[in-house]
Amino acid sequence: MQARLLLIAITLAALCGCVPPRTKETVLEDTLLAYAQTVRWGNVEAALGFVDPEFAHAHPLTQLDAARWQQVQVTAYSDEAPVHTSETEVHQIVEIGLVNKNTQAARSVIDRQVWHYDEKSNHWWLMTGLPDITVH
Repeated sequence: MQARLLLIAITLAALCGCVPPRTKETVLEDTLLAYAQTVRWGNVEAALGFVDPEFAHAHPLTQLDAARWQQVQVTAYSDEAPVHTSETEVHQIVEIGLVNKNTQAARSVIDRQVWHYDEKSNHWWLMTGLPDITVH
């Protein structure tokens, strides 16, 4: 019974416009979480959807890079708290654990991410592209 009343209350609040708009911080938290989950699952195509369209156009994912992503399994995604460098920019450092599917060799890469907020669309874009997973 309580669950039904809660559902009714939420529905009424949504219908009357009582649901507060999503703030820039809420959108950032949701974006970082969704991106982390996408990378954890190794879904490169979906991860590209987080990359700034201009950056993606200037630096398209090559067939070689796509093939590299296909031969690894993501085993870890350890992110530090995002650091605001301005009102519209956030930096985040992430360590991504990888295992080569063919050799079972484990390694990790450090991804230094820069996220930029687009006020018009209320959207955070990854300005640094997908992580470089090549062995250096």
